[in-house]
Amino acid sequence: MEEELGTSIEALIRRLRLHQPPPSPYTGDPSTAATPAAANLFQPRRAAVLVCLFQDAAGELRVLLTKRASSLSTHSGLVLRPVGEVALPGGKADEGDADDAATALREAKEEIGLDPSLVTVVSSLEHFLSKHLLVVVPVVGILSDIHAFKPILNVDEVDDIFDVPLEMFLKDERRRSEEREWMGQEFTLHHFDYEKDNKTYVIWGLTAGILIHAASVVYQRPPDFAERRVQFNLPKCSKEPSPMP
Repeated sequence: MEEELGTSIEALIRRLRLHQPPPSPYTGDPSTAATPAAANLFQPRRAAVLVCLFQDAAGELRVLLTKRASSLSTHSGLVLRPVGEVALPGGKADEGDADDAATALREAKEEIGLDPSLVTVVSSLEHFLSKHLLVVVPVVGILSDIHAFKPILNVDEVDDIFDVPLEMFLKDERRRSEEREWMGQEFTLHHFDYEKDNKTYVIWGLTAGILIHAASVVYQRPPDFAERRVQFNLPKCSKEPSPMP
């Protein structure tokens, strides 16, 4: 059984390393901009989150999530989810970070004590843009030995750590949704309810959107439900961007 799981993980790693996300519409770099117009947009602040996957004893892929500390200010370095909400490990890029993977791994170590040497980074996914104009890059990493991971929570940032089945984000079973409108655009806001150890977690908003996309890439199929994402528009370089909260 262990040999089968190992083979499956190795195959997943090889496949995900070949994944090529579409050009980001949120970059000011002319060489990577999705359209010529995108090259004229201002460069938003950048962040990265770690979609850390591992296989349980039954062979199910699961993803690590955190619950943000109730004492954490919404003006902290993360600003990806409000206080007390579920989030992927991650945060804003520092000048010393070599790339998005370095940002995601550094933040995961700071928040939950995840040793970067335990994680095999295999891919970056399509970029997301938060309502605060923060470009969020999901970085997929494989944790081959979950038992080697001994969580050490940074209590100033994280109240709890837990894991959920990745495939859950392609199914309707634990999903609720509501239709919203922003700047004339209609979109679907997804909520996923998960219970573990007599605790109830709600994964929604940006985090849910990233995990729906990650699950679609990993399992190579669309979700069982309709998905409408809002497309935020960036101002031109000639305009001053709104200050970050």
